[in-house]
Amino acid sequence: MNREELIEGLTEDILAYVMNGGFPQRELADSLKYEALDERFEDYEILLDLHFILKPEVVEFVEKLSQRLRNIRTETKTVAKTQRGGIDGHINWGSTVKTRYATNPHDRSLFVTENRSEDYDIPENLVLKKLLSVIYATLRDADEYLKTNYEWVSDRWQQNGELIDDLQRIVDRNVHVRRIRDPESYEPTERMLTTAEHSRQVVYRDAAALLRTRQRLHDGHPDELRDLLDENAITPDDQARLFELYVLFRFISTLEKLQDTQPIFQTIKSGRQEIARIDGEQEIVVYHDKSASDRKLSFHTESDPDDRELTRAEQVQKTARSVASNYFNKEFRNHTGRPDVIVLEVKTDEPLQYEYLIAEVKHSTREETIRTGIKETLEYLAFLRVNEEYVFGEHAEEENYFGSGWNGLLVVQDLDQDTPSVAEQVDEPITILQANNLDEDLEQVLSSVLR
Repeated sequence: MNREELIEGLTEDILAYVMNGGFPQRELADSLKYEALDERFEDYEILLDLHFILKPEVVEFVEKLSQRLRNIRTETKTVAKTQRGGIDGHINWGSTVKTRYATNPHDRSLFVTENRSEDYDIPENLVLKKLLSVIYATLRDADEYLKTNYEWVSDRWQQNGELIDDLQRIVDRNVHVRRIRDPESYEPTERMLTTAEHSRQVVYRDAAALLRTRQRLHDGHPDELRDLLDENAITPDDQARLFELYVLFRFISTLEKLQDTQPIFQTIKSGRQEIARIDGEQEIVVYHDKSASDRKLSFHTESDPDDRELTRAEQVQKTARSVASNYFNKEFRNHTGRPDVIVLEVKTDEPLQYEYLIAEVKHSTREETIRTGIKETLEYLAFLRVNEEYVFGEHAEEENYFGSGWNGLLVVQDLDQDTPSVAEQVDEPITILQANNLDEDLEQVLSSVLR
């Protein structure tokens, strides 16, 4: 699958879950954010706003802002005030007579006066203030990244290094901007946006258009999502992470289909790391790029045996580990890596039993990389432990270290050669699937695990 196909598939998946009200926002943010970004950008909405302010049209809007603000629009409003003694403003005799009659008819020191003043809180200005607030807050969060020479940052921000400071000065000090009240959480309303869109002044029309773009991005509009996923400003340059994310959604959607149950994303419960949970006939939990330590799962290798002479290579590893342990005064253990996807099924039978599917993802067609993926998948199965007990081949007389044959899965990119089908791999300890076969064959693999 090429990049365009991956983005198209991911767009459809994300949109489907947004429409259904469930969305693994933290997982997407963690997958799409650039490695240099800190934990602030694990919030999906903040990450979207970072993407938003990197758009060329947003930068262009800020570039023209200082000049446009000279013609900011206001309306004249009349403010009535009841006074005694002194008179400040134009006397409204009709209101004065009514007020005197209602309070004290003989009080000739009471007057109702009117003053005209400029009203900045008109719909167009509230739209403008909202846009400036979004850009300002996001620039503040991303300031250290935007001012540093990161390749993923828009060249236009880098080429105009003073632009960020200019905007911050406008928001903090510009007398016109400061006189516009801060919009409420529900503002700007649809009516305000419509008013701004039909304004004669281009600054308001542009502000409304940009806020519409931002809203579509947050609402998961297909075109905006494609743009987000295709934007190198956030997505890692290599496509491996996108491929992992695509495979993850294929797992979730296939499990949803098999169980006929909507997944629950990001279960909020202390100590849990799962990405999605599906409560159908069985409870199924999906992990991504995590060791699932909240389930007491680990993948560290076995300790060196004491009842046989070590090979030269084993002796080097053991001695190096011993020296490091003594130097740092802590115990070091051999670990494998960690699989890209873990599917954990919790069976409902008594006593409680578990089933596992360990999946490794390799965004490659290189033979050497796929061989590495095969070795890693086998390692994950052989050293999978729960509460420090091996899941497969727990007893010395057992040689089945890899489960039933359905417990390990390697997903690779599409190869330009004939390879065995799922049925033809039935006697192998793991199954290998290519990207284009996921929709067709993943259901068979998962069904075999669930049985």
